[in-house]
Amino acid sequence: MSYPRGTIPGVNGQGAPISVTIKDQSGAGKVAACMTLDGIDSRITVRDLIRTRVREEVARYNAQAASTDIFRGLVMPDGAEPTPAGFRLKERRHVDWEQQADKALQAFERNGFFVLVADRQVTDPGESLNLEPDTDIRFIRLVQLVGG
Repeated sequence: MSYPRGTIPGVNGQGAPISVTIKDQSGAGKVAACMTLDGIDSRITVRDLIRTRVREEVARYNAQAASTDIFRGLVMPDGAEPTPAGFRLKERRHVDWEQQADKALQAFERNGFFVLVADRQVTDPGESLNLEPDTDIRFIRLVQLVGG
């Protein structure tokens, strides 16, 4: 495997590329979905983990946007409405991953969801993580109660 010139895995702030699985979980503990991220840096910040996850889910949606109006992602795109299957877009369109990533980071900072890495809650988006392929990564979505 080759690395960019001047970088060595584990040095210069970069680790070896790995694949990790992210699980989406409800506050009640039910795993709702899993996603594998391939080729991410084993040394990554929480911010970049969130952005990478959102970029991947948007790319998956955009690849099939012509055939579905349901976006299954961490945060709701503008102009969408929540459904049990995901977020329904009123019209099929491409979603901007950077806009979604910004919304996800804002939601994270407002405690709209939280992230567990190896059973430890991470709260600082700038925190650096050292991931292994089998690191348990969970995004816990907090659902507002009706009337709450």
